[in-house]
Amino acid sequence: MKTFTLALAALLAAACGTTPKESFYTLSTDATPIAASASPQLAIFVGPVAIPEDVDRAPFIVRVGPNKVDLLEDHRWAEPLKSAIPRVLAEGLMRSLATPRVFASRQGANQSVDYRVAVEVRRFESSLETGASIDAVWTVTNAKGATRSGRSVLSEPASGRDLQSVAAAHSRALGRMAGEIAAGIRAFSPG
Repeated sequence: MKTFTLALAALLAAACGTTPKESFYTLSTDATPIAASASPQLAIFVGPVAIPEDVDRAPFIVRVGPNKVDLLEDHRWAEPLKSAIPRVLAEGLMRSLATPRVFASRQGANQSVDYRVAVEVRRFESSLETGASIDAVWTVTNAKGATRSGRSVLSEPASGRDLQSVAAAHSRALGRMAGEIAAGIRAFSPG
């Protein structure tokens, strides 16, 4: 009986010590196919993309006050934001400019391209109350070395008060930013 009681106590202690299930989140893009383009397809490289150190980590960082954030160890980004943000921007540029020739990985860094897009994300905030906020400056450089710069300050409400909705809000904000960058690229050659 004493052995049974000790085994039961050990089982109960183990059950109380189980770790919570981790949840993983991704940034996504609009799933609409890339429109056909009658004009020659542009080649674009997105990078480098700098992100704030306070969010450059796997755990989700949620703003809970003007001077306070919570680091949620059990809620993580599935891929590093320094990879996810350029990927989502590149996919958004593909759709906005109707070209499949947009690169965001190291392999594209050495390719000959028409435009290079550098981005400095100054703020990438997540909140269960307000959704997603992004503040970024970007520079588009054409093959001749001419540049155009812009700033995207975007807020996107979350559809719910959960982290999946906040991740979706960030995805929509990055899609809007890709549209603003695309307008900067179009400004080099109207029409």
